[in-house]
Amino acid sequence: MTYFNTSPLKSALIAGVLAFGATAATAQAAVPLNEEPHINESLVAVAVGNAIRKTCPTISARMLVALSKGRDLQNYALEKGYTKDEMEAFLDDKTEKARVTGLAADYMAANGVVEGDVETYCTLGRAEIAKDSLIGSLLRE
Repeated sequence: MTYFNTSPLKSALIAGVLAFGATAATAQAAVPLNEEPHINESLVAVAVGNAIRKTCPTISARMLVALSKGRDLQNYALEKGYTKDEMEAFLDDKTEKARVTGLAADYMAANGVVEGDVETYCTLGRAEIAKDSLIGSLLRE
């Protein structure tokens, strides 16, 4: 199952990241994108949130929050010195998509999600919402 591909939640977050325009930072980023913890954790959170909202019928995306988080991530990436081209290449890379999807699947499995068992997705979604994690902040019941 692919959790990282197209979704309104992912699209909102990535739209913010890619909205660099003419203000792209000129500094060089310190680490490759696939090693940058905050950006990767954010993408995994989006992938997990997307899987939850697509599978659990009582949970949906909080699009305005996702847009805001996307802007925050954009600012973070700019401060770290990543360029629009680097971000686009990273987000389009099939190997990176598979890696993020795998990390999301690992997180869900470690937190009780069983593929095909809808209630396990709902349970994780409610838990993430209750603890107001990044994943939970992107969802609503």
